[in-house]
Amino acid sequence: MKPGRIGLITGSGLYEIEGLETIEQREIETPFGAPSDAFTIGRLAGREVVFLRRHGPGHRIMPSELNFRANIFGFKLLGVDRIIATGTVGSLREEIHPLDVVIPDQFVDRTWGRASTFFGDGIVGHIAFGDPVCAGLSDALFKAATASGARVHKGGTYVCMEGPALSTRGESELYRKWGMDIIGMTNLQEAKLAREAEICYASIALVTDYDCWHPLEAGVTVDMILENMRRNLKTAKAILKRVLTDMPDVEDCPCRRALAGAIITSRDAIPAETLRKLEPIVGKYLKG
Repeated sequence: MKPGRIGLITGSGLYEIEGLETIEQREIETPFGAPSDAFTIGRLAGREVVFLRRHGPGHRIMPSELNFRANIFGFKLLGVDRIIATGTVGSLREEIHPLDVVIPDQFVDRTWGRASTFFGDGIVGHIAFGDPVCAGLSDALFKAATASGARVHKGGTYVCMEGPALSTRGESELYRKWGMDIIGMTNLQEAKLAREAEICYASIALVTDYDCWHPLEAGVTVDMILENMRRNLKTAKAILKRVLTDMPDVEDCPCRRALAGAIITSRDAIPAETLRKLEPIVGKYLKG
């Protein structure tokens, strides 16, 4: 089986990647509406990639407004079987410093009202999500980050907040007591939908600040986030190029079988329109 394309979802500030050879810009409409931006299909470090700016051109889409379903569905339609996401986060741990990199392996959802499943409209499915990121892809990212000279932490729990306001001090202290490690606004829904779409997913979390809990550090501000974000960009680009260069092709992974046994609804009970809409995702399990 020919390996699929590698998807890149980039967050705040990472809008251009030097060395990306653009082959095509593809506008895609999905059953869930329009993605954040046109997909850029190209080559980077010798790999065929599909690149999407999470927040759209000029960073115009808030985390709460992101059409996560359309973004992930678009990657599925374009033959992507692995997604690497980047994004800025705050640290909830003394030992995780601003400008560090974290490769998270767990999520806690503190959002509300966001569409985070392809199921519904007459079809029910329950994916296993105990281990919400792809272990093999996360290992590759950790190795690439280490080889790039980044100060990197393998593993950690990412609490996904609603935003757009930053945390209150009370919230920040609560998350620390819960044992959370970093805080951001976007990756949880991407990970969940990628799993439903049977796409491997892992993320590079770029630390910009200590949220607002640290007694010896200034409270987080947008200016602080933007400054450290700019300093993080070089690190993020180096990691992406390294992982694309070194990452082996994987033809089999548990992520690629996430829907096996997950669909509860009898095929003859699924509305025809729902079946048509979700055919790229569920079709191989509901043939005939």
